[in-house]
Amino acid sequence: MKKQAKKVLVPIADGSEEIEVVCIIDVLRRASAEVTVASIAPEGRLDIIASRGVKLIADCSIENCQHENFDLIVLPGGLQGAERMRDHSLLIKLLQKQGDENKLLGAICASPALVFNTHQLLGKQQATCHPAFIDQLPDNMADANARVVVDNNIITSQAPGTALEFAVILVELLYGADKAREVAGPLVLHA
Repeated sequence: MKKQAKKVLVPIADGSEEIEVVCIIDVLRRASAEVTVASIAPEGRLDIIASRGVKLIADCSIENCQHENFDLIVLPGGLQGAERMRDHSLLIKLLQKQGDENKLLGAICASPALVFNTHQLLGKQQATCHPAFIDQLPDNMADANARVVVDNNIITSQAPGTALEFAVILVELLYGADKAREVAGPLVLHA
């Protein structure tokens, strides 16, 4: 029997880190997740300019997602993108609801520190983030050496160089180890 597709929300903003955005979306879609890419750009604009000037186009505006339920909400990093996510009230409400329901929350690069920590979404859970932001996580919660940290429903990772590994771990949490290995194999990754 085929498993039902898991629903995943990937918010994007001007300044989001494009390698992280694309790795997360691509790997989750390879696992057959139903990924919604939602722009948090002003005035419902769907296109964003990522951190290195790559233009990305979302499936919809974040406002279209406010009444949806997701198995996972995962934030890419990029300093300016993470700052915009940190300051976006509707996105923060969605993240808080996801956390309150003990559903999966993921973030990479600057987002664990700038978004999750700023809005107390980490609780007492261990986390990692880009080395430039690790000092913004509480000392007793920060794991500066881990590429990816999974603690209860919170999954965090360091940077563009860990994005594929992070995305495969998200697949494993949603679908199990067999599916993660199936997805990682053609990517020549070890899951």
